[in-house]
Amino acid sequence: MGAGHAHRLYRHGHSPVHGLPPHTKLAAVFAFVVVVVSTPREAMWAFAVYAGLLGLVAYAARVPAGFLLRRLLIEVPFVAFAVLLPFVAEGERIEVLGLSLSVNGLWGAWNVLAKGTLGVTASVLLAATTELRELLLGLQRLKLPPLLVQIASFMIRYGDVITDEMRRMRIARESRGFEASGVKHWGVLAKSAGALFIRSYERGERVHLAMISRGYSGAMPVIDESTASRAQWSYALALPAAALVVCLLGWVL
Repeated sequence: MGAGHAHRLYRHGHSPVHGLPPHTKLAAVFAFVVVVVSTPREAMWAFAVYAGLLGLVAYAARVPAGFLLRRLLIEVPFVAFAVLLPFVAEGERIEVLGLSLSVNGLWGAWNVLAKGTLGVTASVLLAATTELRELLLGLQRLKLPPLLVQIASFMIRYGDVITDEMRRMRIARESRGFEASGVKHWGVLAKSAGALFIRSYERGERVHLAMISRGYSGAMPVIDESTASRAQWSYALALPAAALVVCLLGWVL
């Protein structure tokens, strides 16, 4: 299931976090995100504690801060949206450095930035310590509908195939002296896109026929029955359990 090589978000290692069964890490990250989202936005100290907990996980997983911060750039569009909220939201307004900002907008921006950043960080740590194939096995182990797991598996596999095909076509164009520099070259790029679609479609047909000839009947075989001990579950769920305590304190204090 899945691609036969590690994805770019994955960082090879032998840390205790890497060694956890994938379904325990998936459950832990999901529970952690639910707890973070349930935390009142006014409890700013709680989000600082959550960040500290993720920092401990990153330390245990031996994931460098630079590696983590580069992967967090995917959050930039959400940051831009959050920055606009204080200017466009309605309600009570205050003056900050000569700018009229909405109080509700400021709280909303903080809510999006804090919870979004923590959720993305947890997801990046999960991807950095778990290979794609293991993630799919973990979803299967958590009893996600088999059809959805197969769709995700094929999507990942064919994403790699199409990307590699695009790279070969780009190299072929450049080896013939082609360099897209204006509207006049759009025709060549359009023909390349059409050829890519046809090649991908034909590749999909060949793979499907090969699978049927090997006995595929609509369900992927279970290759690895990964199980988790009670100690591994306890280790994985330590993060959401600690976060839950912080969340409850955030509502009480």
